Amino acid sequence: MTEVRKRPTVAIVGAGAAGTLTAVQLCETATRRRTPLDLVLVDPAPEAGRGTAYATPDPRHRLNVPAGGMSCYPDDPGHFTRWLCRHGEPTVSGTDFATRYRYGAYLADTLAQAVVRSHGTVSVRRLRTRAESCTGTPEGPVELHLADGGLLTADSAVLATGPAAPTAAWAPPALRASPRFVNSPWKPGALDAVREDTADILLVGTGLTAVDLALTLDRPERTVHAVSRNGLLPQPHALGPAGAMEAPSWPRDPTLNALRRTVYRHVSRSVRTHGDWRPALDSLRPHTARLWRSLTPEERGEFLAHEGALWNTHRHRMAPTTAESVTRARTARRLQVHAGTITDVVESGDQLAVALSNGRTLHVGWVIDCTGPGQRLEDPLWRGLFETGTAVPGPLGMGVATRDGRLLDAQGRCVRPLFTLGAPRRGELWETTAIPEIRVQAATLAQQLLAPPARRAARRRPVDGLGLPLSTHAEAATAYRNGLDRVLKVRAGAEDAFARAIALDPGFALGHAALALLGHECGAAVDVPRALADAQRCAHERADERERSFVDVITRRVQSADGDRALIRHLDTHPADALALAAAVPTIAFSGVTDLDDDYALRLVERTSPAYDGHWFHTSLLAFLRQEQGRLHEAGELAHRALGVEPASGHAVHALAHVHYESGAHEAGRDWLDGWVSGQGRGAVHRAHFSWHIALHELALDDPAAVRRRWFAQLAPGRVTGVRALVDSGSLLWRARLSGNWQGELPTSDVLDTVACEVLERPATAFTALHAAVALTAAGDLPALRRLRDHAAGADPVQREVIAPLCDAFAALVEHRFHEAAHGLDALLPVLRKVGGSAAQREVVEETLLYALVSAGRCDAARRLLDARLDRKAAPRDRRMLAGLPG
Repeated sequence: MTEVRKRPTVAIVGAGAAGTLTAVQLCETATRRRTPLDLVLVDPAPEAGRGTAYATPDPRHRLNVPAGGMSCYPDDPGHFTRWLCRHGEPTVSGTDFATRYRYGAYLADTLAQAVVRSHGTVSVRRLRTRAESCTGTPEGPVELHLADGGLLTADSAVLATGPAAPTAAWAPPALRASPRFVNSPWKPGALDAVREDTADILLVGTGLTAVDLALTLDRPERTVHAVSRNGLLPQPHALGPAGAMEAPSWPRDPTLNALRRTVYRHVSRSVRTHGDWRPALDSLRPHTARLWRSLTPEERGEFLAHEGALWNTHRHRMAPTTAESVTRARTARRLQVHAGTITDVVESGDQLAVALSNGRTLHVGWVIDCTGPGQRLEDPLWRGLFETGTAVPGPLGMGVATRDGRLLDAQGRCVRPLFTLGAPRRGELWETTAIPEIRVQAATLAQQLLAPPARRAARRRPVDGLGLPLSTHAEAATAYRNGLDRVLKVRAGAEDAFARAIALDPGFALGHAALALLGHECGAAVDVPRALADAQRCAHERADERERSFVDVITRRVQSADGDRALIRHLDTHPADALALAAAVPTIAFSGVTDLDDDYALRLVERTSPAYDGHWFHTSLLAFLRQEQGRLHEAGELAHRALGVEPASGHAVHALAHVHYESGAHEAGRDWLDGWVSGQGRGAVHRAHFSWHIALHELALDDPAAVRRRWFAQLAPGRVTGVRALVDSGSLLWRARLSGNWQGELPTSDVLDTVACEVLERPATAFTALHAAVALTAAGDLPALRRLRDHAAGADPVQREVIAPLCDAFAALVEHRFHEAAHGLDALLPVLRKVGGSAAQREVVEETLLYALVSAGRCDAARRLLDARLDRKAAPRDRRMLAGLPG
């Protein structure tokens, strides 16, 4: 009997960054687990995601963490960077510092997308009011009393209220009473009068808030003063990556003195090794909370008194552009920084005479509190919780006491279902106010607040097309089988089918992993890192061993981390996993295993044969690999056998196309394939590739008019786009030019315009990189070719070994250094198979070598190469080129 679960209600008080991140994680976790949820956000702000930090529209206010560290998702660090690329900043990188306002828009949009995806599982309400008190019994629900008189009842509540408000307790009474004192500068309208005035200003505090306001209020006719006890401004971030360091070995007895010595030695080592202290400090970040908890209350107080300011100025840094603006203002004396405290204030008209402890007196028109958050949570909601003993202040009076985010009462117990995250946990964790920490806390809270995935009564699971069980329900399994069938047949629509499967079941790990695979290898319109992160979460929560293994394989494949060997290990255990086998064999659909020996794919297909028992898909793959061996007759028989069972099998058609080409049966191959493309091949996902095969026959037959007709009718941009245009259309143009079958201007720019710069200059696979290099060479784009070379030099082993030197050889060709080009290309022929794809595709490098030899005047070498090609297969084009060589 299936257990019916109650639909819980979770209230989130506060819709700033912490509340928004919590709402995103709750929406996505509930959707993934198919857990119905009512989610209520309580916040008077007009828009979720901004809070105080990200509401400022001033473009000079930048994040103090690079974009690569500001993702909403701890398991998808590039999410914010990709969002920026999709929203008007296509050249942004993870090392750039976005504006704070843009980040607020990102938070709001990410929440909106999560709400849309959760429709039907999660209902979301926004209450534009404040929660002023919290009541209820320990055994009962949480009751939130709202400022508008309403009462919200929830099963649990997350108090995402952000930092404590500043108290200005440091200010002399005369200053607190003055209308020229601004104690909450981020409130709407708080700085309007200051902006209109030209009088000098004193900022109390020299942290990041003071830096932002100094830039906002900077005027040529104004001096902005800033004062703090130490007079230290935040340090700037490095202009570029300074290197990475492992954390130091921590002392067995982590007293403050022992930790102090360890950290200082670690910083010194970083300066010696990297010339910079930042890598050392950054390496401490994952350990800070644990080390903080290991200290006694007395040691924590000592740290705050002696190292707190030094830590904050080095740990919370300025963006480089912000630091440059601050330096300019200080150099021009428009910004002056003082060390000291305010001892007295005398107001006279529109002037304030501010006496400092260092003996100076400053005459300013305004004093602005930039000291940052207060120590104690003082708003009515928190005050009521403290008064009733439902909550108690955190260590050293900072924030609130919690255990794993749940509020502790006066007896140290977690009684009420009340949670918090971010700044209120500062006393417990110390470092807890930045997005990288808050997003982890939000994800952890979502796991705590929602019931684990329901344990269903044992029943027969649905299966894929080859009988392997699927951890999903019948409707999603049907969509997945449809997608798998389309992949195996090489037909269009697989991406839509897999997307349909995860729309029906967002917690279906294989659906997400299959989409990631199509996005990574086939250029499908998929956010690959997002799909991978979803697949990993789903596999952790609901998947069997085979599905978890497949998700791990795709993750490693995308991240170039032992992907081929992981795939082989997976198939050794799960030989009937057809999608994994398709990914392993270098054919029309996937690049296959590339860093193993040349015949491994064939041995793999032969080894998995018993699991398929003559299935047309397996027979099709074997046909393709037999022709790669040169066993053309056997390959043809296998292909015909597979087509007899499944006429739409793209792999069998592909194998037969290669059999015709490699055997020199160009007229028969052209006619047979042309007929299939106009019939069964109408639904082929790689129809352009079959057209490319027909055009190869026409090239070999030395029929330039037919090549041009084929290109404009079936291969020109508009008919073919993206990676397929690069692999098929671009390479065909280059081969036609090399053999003299294309006269006049080569329309390679049209091909390049259809391909994303990321694909051209930073391709994910060596196979794509090969064709990017060919297209850029055809276009004569040396700068882009060199950028591709630099990418390949730092990419996976195959790109380093093959693509980087190939780019060098192609660059030499573009620059008419033909001897050098020929030497480089000739050296690469023995290792070219590592890039994947077919011999017919890789032949473009051999044809480029032939062109370089002829251009270099090395006719004897060109003749030997042409003789070898004609020995392999007849081709009127090669006979014509051989006859045209000088004697």
